[in-house]
Amino acid sequence: MKKVKKTNDKVAPKRKIDVLFDQYAAYHTHPVNVQINWVCIPLITFSVIGLIWFIPFPHMGFLGKYNGFVNWASFLIALSGYYYYRLSPVLSYMVILFVFVLALGVVQLEKLEAAGGPAVWMVCGVVFILSLAGQLVGYKLEGKRPSFIEYVKFLLIGPIWLLRSIWLRTGLSY
Repeated sequence: MKKVKKTNDKVAPKRKIDVLFDQYAAYHTHPVNVQINWVCIPLITFSVIGLIWFIPFPHMGFLGKYNGFVNWASFLIALSGYYYYRLSPVLSYMVILFVFVLALGVVQLEKLEAAGGPAVWMVCGVVFILSLAGQLVGYKLEGKRPSFIEYVKFLLIGPIWLLRSIWLRTGLSY
């Protein structure tokens, strides 16, 4: 008679970030949809920052020339940065750098508008609508579409999911 060895190996529960990544990945299995996400997620993030950037914010004279950088978008960035930090400190630093680049793009659009170019809110609105249409095409390819609540959650998880893909290529953990 063969003895069966009992083990007390316990499997660690999944971290919240891994559960969220699994949920996100379940809606992003089609290769074309994944490619669409690599284009649309950064554009949606950029356009949301740009649209929120221009919601009127109380003027704070003591900030001087930096007054334009304290706005509703800066609060959104701070809150989402904290959320990402709670999920994964390493990935949150990548998101902060990513958002910094996107915010720089919004500032450049603002300068272009001041020089007679199109309104930033209009550019960001068009980018948002086109990117959202791209996302809907991706979900059509998948054959399933998330609920509104899931989609809002995916708007937050999308950028960090893409950055995780880059991070995993380095072989480091997050």
